[in-house]
Amino acid sequence: MKQFFKFMFASMLGTILTILIVFFLLMGLVMSIASYSEKEAISIKPNTVLHMKLNTPIFDRTPKNPFEQFNFQTMEPLEMIGLNDILNNLEKAAKDPNIKGIYLDLSVIPTGMATIEEIRDALIEFKQSGKFIICYGNVLDQAAYYMASVADEIYMSPEGMILFKGLNAEVMFLKGTLEKLDIDMQVIREGKYKGAIEPFTRENLSEANREQIQELIKVVWSQISGTIAESRNIDIYDLNLIANNLDVTNSASALKYKFIDGLKYKDEITTLLKKKLNIEEDNKIEQISISKYTHVKLDKKEKEYTRDRIAVVYGSGNIIMGQGDEQTMGAEKVSKALRQARNDDNVKAIVFRVNSPGGDAFASDIIWREVQLAAETKPLVVSMGDLAASGGYWISTPADRILADPITITGSIGAYGMFPNLKDFFNNKLGITFDNVKTNENADFLSISKPLSSYQEQIIEQEMDQVYNSFLQKVASGRKLSVDYVDSIGQGRVWSGSDAKRIGLVDEFGGLKRSIKAAAELSELTNYRIKELPELKDPIEEFFNTLFGNPSANLIQQELGSYYDYYQYLKSIKESNGIQARMPYLIEFN
Repeated sequence: MKQFFKFMFASMLGTILTILIVFFLLMGLVMSIASYSEKEAISIKPNTVLHMKLNTPIFDRTPKNPFEQFNFQTMEPLEMIGLNDILNNLEKAAKDPNIKGIYLDLSVIPTGMATIEEIRDALIEFKQSGKFIICYGNVLDQAAYYMASVADEIYMSPEGMILFKGLNAEVMFLKGTLEKLDIDMQVIREGKYKGAIEPFTRENLSEANREQIQELIKVVWSQISGTIAESRNIDIYDLNLIANNLDVTNSASALKYKFIDGLKYKDEITTLLKKKLNIEEDNKIEQISISKYTHVKLDKKEKEYTRDRIAVVYGSGNIIMGQGDEQTMGAEKVSKALRQARNDDNVKAIVFRVNSPGGDAFASDIIWREVQLAAETKPLVVSMGDLAASGGYWISTPADRILADPITITGSIGAYGMFPNLKDFFNNKLGITFDNVKTNENADFLSISKPLSSYQEQIIEQEMDQVYNSFLQKVASGRKLSVDYVDSIGQGRVWSGSDAKRIGLVDEFGGLKRSIKAAAELSELTNYRIKELPELKDPIEEFFNTLFGNPSANLIQQELGSYYDYYQYLKSIKESNGIQARMPYLIEFN
C-alpha cells in the first residue's frame, strides 16, 4: 500500500508539473504573439535599403491570424505581408527620403501571376522616384524572373538555377482510377467549356477545353514574354527561340543571353549595395524588410480631417455558405461586410476586391444580392485579383465598374453538378450491399448507393438550367449586354483579363490601387480614408479560436509548401454541396 501511494503521488506530481510547463509555454507563446502583433511605429535611419524577399504566400490582405504568421518548426514569427501593405509600402518608400533603393532578394514567389503583376507595376512607379532596384537570386522560376525583370540590375550566384521554357498547362484525369474502383461519376453541366467535370469523365482534354486553355496561356505568355523582352531589351522572337531550345537553364546561360547582368556571390552583392549607398566597405548597410516597413510612419502634413471613407471589402477563396475564414469567402461574412459598408453614411464608395475561382452557386447569389444593393446605394467598383471566375464573376456583375489585370483569370459563366454512384464500388470492392424502404417515389433522390433515375437526372437538369439562365440574366443586366451574347461568350469558358476587356466583361485594366482611385472618381472624392472590411479579429482572440478549433491548417501549409494549393483544391471539391459555379481547374503559372 505504501508503494501504491508513492507511485500515485509521483504520477500526480508529474502530471501537475507537465500542466504547469505547458501553461507557461502557452502563456509565453501568447505574449510573444501579442508583442509581435501590436508593434508600435518605428523609425529608420537615413540611407536605408528596403529589403523585399516575397518568399511567403501573398494574400490580398495582411493576415492577423497568429498561426498564419508563426513558424512552429523554428518557433519564430513569419514575416507575412499582404498585397495591400506591399502596395502601400512601395508608394510610401518612393516618397521616403530615408529609403535609397530596393534590394529584391528573390527565389520562388508563392502567389498568382496577377498579384506579381500588381507588385511589379508598383515597383515601376517606385523607380520613377529615381531610386535604384537591385535584384539577386540563387534559384529563379519564371514567375520570380518576371518580377526580377523590373530591376535596374539583376545578379545571380555563379551556380544558380533559372529555367526559361514558356508556359505549360497540365490537367490530371481520374477517370481510369474511378473505373478501377467501379465508381460512376454522374455529371450534369451547363456550358460546353465547363471543364471541371472532365477529369472525372475523360482521359484527355476535350477540343473545347483545349481551345480555351490554349488561348488563355497564349495571352498570359504574350504578356509575360513581351514585358520581359522590353525590360531586358531582347527581341521577342529571340526570347521565344530561347524558350523553345531551353537555352537558359542556369545562371551562366542566363548571363550569356542577357537575362541577367552578372554573376556574384552574396558578399559581392553587399559590396555593390554599399557602393550604391556611398558608404565605406567596413560600414554596415541599414536595411528594413518590406513587412517591418509597414510600421514606419512618414513625417508629413496631416491631411485635412474628413469623415469620408472608401470601403475596401475583401472576398478571397472558394465561395461557400456560412462564415468562411480569411482564405474562403463565406457568404454570411462577406454579405455582412457589404451591408456594413452600404449602411455606413461615412462610406461614400465601395471597392469589392474579388479573388476567387467561384464555388457554391447559392452562396454566390447571396453575395450577389448584397453587391447589387450596395451598388444601388453608392458607387461600387470591383477589383479582380488573380482569379474572379464563375461564382467570382457572378458576384462582380452589379458593379458600376470592373477592373482586372490583363492576366487575371475570369469569366467561366456556367454551372455544373457531380454526383457519385458508389453502388458497384461498395458491392464489388468492399462486399457491401444496400436495401431500402421509402414513403415516396423519389425519397432516395441523391443517394450515393444507386444511380440516378432518368427522371431524377431530368430534375437536376432543370435546376441546372435555372441556375445557368439566372447567371446569364445577371451578367446581361449588370454589363448591359444581350442574354444571347452573354451565352455566346459564356458556356463555362475561361477568359484572360485581356480578352475579358475585349468582349465586354471587364471595363479597364488596373489593380487594387487603381480601383480605389476609380471609386474616388465615381464618388467625386479628393480627400478620403480607407476602411477595410470584413474587420479582422483581434490576434489573441484568433489565437485561441485556432488553438481550440483547427490549428492543423497552418501546420499542413508549412509542411506542404507550394503543394498546399492542391490540398486546398481537393478539399474544396470534397466540401462542395449542390450546384457549383466554379472555375474548371486549378491553374498555376511557373
